[in-house]
Amino acid sequence: MTIRKELLEDLELRQNKLRLGGGEDRHDQRRAKGMLSARERLDIFFDPHTFQEWGMHVEHSCHDFGMEGKAMPCDGIVTGVGRVGGRPIAAFSQDATVGGGALGQRHSKKICDIMNYALEGGMPFVAVNDSGGARIQEGVESLSGYGQVFYRNVLLSGCVPQIGVIAGNCAGGAAYSPALMDFLIMTRENANMFICGPQVIKAATGVDCTMQEIGSASANASISGNVHFVADNDRHAMQIVAELLSYLPQNNVENPPHAPTSEICLDPDEGMNRIVPEDTKGTMNMYDIIDRIVDEGCFLEVHREFAPNIIVGFARIDGVVVGIIANQPNVKAGTLDIDASDKGARFIRFCNAFNIPILTLVDVPGFLPGVAQEQGGIIRHGAKMLFAYASATVPKITVITRKAYGGSYLAMCSRDLKADMVFAWPTAEIAVMGAEGAVNVLYRNEIAAAEDKAAMRKQFIDEYRDRFASPYMAASHGMITDVISPAATRCVVSLALRNSLTKSETRPPKKHGLIPL
Repeated sequence: MTIRKELLEDLELRQNKLRLGGGEDRHDQRRAKGMLSARERLDIFFDPHTFQEWGMHVEHSCHDFGMEGKAMPCDGIVTGVGRVGGRPIAAFSQDATVGGGALGQRHSKKICDIMNYALEGGMPFVAVNDSGGARIQEGVESLSGYGQVFYRNVLLSGCVPQIGVIAGNCAGGAAYSPALMDFLIMTRENANMFICGPQVIKAATGVDCTMQEIGSASANASISGNVHFVADNDRHAMQIVAELLSYLPQNNVENPPHAPTSEICLDPDEGMNRIVPEDTKGTMNMYDIIDRIVDEGCFLEVHREFAPNIIVGFARIDGVVVGIIANQPNVKAGTLDIDASDKGARFIRFCNAFNIPILTLVDVPGFLPGVAQEQGGIIRHGAKMLFAYASATVPKITVITRKAYGGSYLAMCSRDLKADMVFAWPTAEIAVMGAEGAVNVLYRNEIAAAEDKAAMRKQFIDEYRDRFASPYMAASHGMITDVISPAATRCVVSLALRNSLTKSETRPPKKHGLIPL
């Protein structure tokens, strides 16, 4: 028996109509702004012909406030599962041409269904946000829908990676689902994310502001730190998602997609020796060091525009996936401040949740001094770094390049916080405080009484560095695994990572630790 031809034709007509969303006119208006449709965003993301859509025929359930008879194709959202690089990924993409992409009860159910599937199937979840917010006509049901999505964001957290894309409007309560996800990508143009807009802020506080100041990609990436990546356009945003996924495991019980090379290059990199300035106070660009350690062109920096005094990102070293945390001495001398502590701690927690080894590159003079930092809670925020590193059970490799003073030495994954291996360059200074400050405290009277105060100060500084801050002193106390030449860093780190991949560590049973939020 053959299926009737008219049934197949009817199916095709229905599918084509639903794929049009709000109609070609609305899509053309958005294309004129450089925006892709909800389906186009998914089409360029997934491997060709692998996307299986869920709930194409779902329609809205509201028949009040003038919505009777209004077509709401797919209820304003496209959901489903496809493959990226051959691996299954669950995703949704909101369609702003249909009711502004506003969330209602069935819109929410489609999101929750695909999130449940991602959790049960152990696969990453990707959300493309482009919505006017809650569907007013559905009242409390739309609020309930948001609550159910938030609840699932928390269920998925630490089980499967969650990546959000802000490709249009994302305002009010709608912003909290992306905020609960692991990484956010936002397009530079045509997108905004905020809780209260300029008009609401003006009415409530009397303060004038612009959308650029509070809701733009620039503001969210560099000032508030809500956004991890800024994309040039929709296509670039989806490319970033795919690249990010290439470093991540499918879920928390799998290892990252390591592709270890058959051989490790053990040749010294003499160029690394030339990176270190002769003057200990000279600036040093940590990006130069990272580039020489990781495989060529594979460093994916996260949160680049926020708290640039610390660098975080993913890379491969001889094919092994690693998360990198590094002080950047070119910005605020590499000090740890409130934002840098939050940025570093969050990244460490993610790496630990998804079995990604951590490489820490240290050049830190201390926590940033200042009234604003103290009143802003630098103690509490700095403690997040200590907590994150101490609680991490993944392989932890630390390289101290130059300064490592006081509490910031500990906060950058010292041996005492259970780093598996700690290496130091001969240029490293590990001490309670810098030589100049220490000499002023320890030898103030001797310097004051000397005829040549400058010469005496230099003598004491050199003596302090040799006796109290030398990496060999730390090594003699078992706090350093080895002192290495900068040229040997890549091969030493690569070997250390290979030797640590089988690490297994258990902790006392408990529900969870209490990080100082």
